[in-house]
Amino acid sequence: MAMLEVKDIDVYYGMIQALRKVSFEVNQGEVVALIGANGAGKTTILHTTTGLLKAKEGSVTFEGVDITKMPAHKIVEMGIAHVPEGRRVFADLNVYENLLMGAYTRKDKKEIADGIEEVYKRFPRLRERKTQRAGTLSGGEQQMLAMGRALMSKPKMILMDEPSMGLSPIFVNEIFKIIQDVSAQGTTVLLVEQNAKKALSIADRAYVLETGKVVLSGDAKTLMNDDSIKKAYLGE
Repeated sequence: MAMLEVKDIDVYYGMIQALRKVSFEVNQGEVVALIGANGAGKTTILHTTTGLLKAKEGSVTFEGVDITKMPAHKIVEMGIAHVPEGRRVFADLNVYENLLMGAYTRKDKKEIADGIEEVYKRFPRLRERKTQRAGTLSGGEQQMLAMGRALMSKPKMILMDEPSMGLSPIFVNEIFKIIQDVSAQGTTVLLVEQNAKKALSIADRAYVLETGKVVLSGDAKTLMNDDSIKKAYLGE
């Protein structure tokens, strides 16, 4: 049984249909990428999975439990964390306070302290800047903070929306290395990423979206060598 199963979902923004009969699955331990042009529906899929949007038709199942109509905070408690597009850190709170916000589902103070220490080990820059207001961090540092904040909930699965957006090439490489490390330590990853080449290079499998529909899926390395994918998304 897949860890996450999305089946035939239709999602609307008012009268406009954003997703049409979208189905995909993510197995435990995988990195699965969703690629496609702007407006293809990638972010809408993440928002529907995490309860921020509701599907009009179809279902979303996590570890065998139907979460289609579950409120977003309950979905976090189930073990799904979301790193949103644009980072969305709490700009007026410092780094430490942002991390605490990520732990709101946890009650054990020692566990929370241990979790913050783990984040600081993974992101040494955050330790250096723990008392700094998040709004004054660089884009790459804010991305690290958003990822660290999501990891504070001890997720079984982490959803990442455009983690490389607006970052310098050095930071892009660093962020993708961290995604690989997170995966290697047992967290399942669903990745939405405009940089298709980078996404396919670290993913196990991928789904290609066009205008709200899945048009292609398969092994990431196979898709990377597909001529139509190369032409449309890899600039080759």
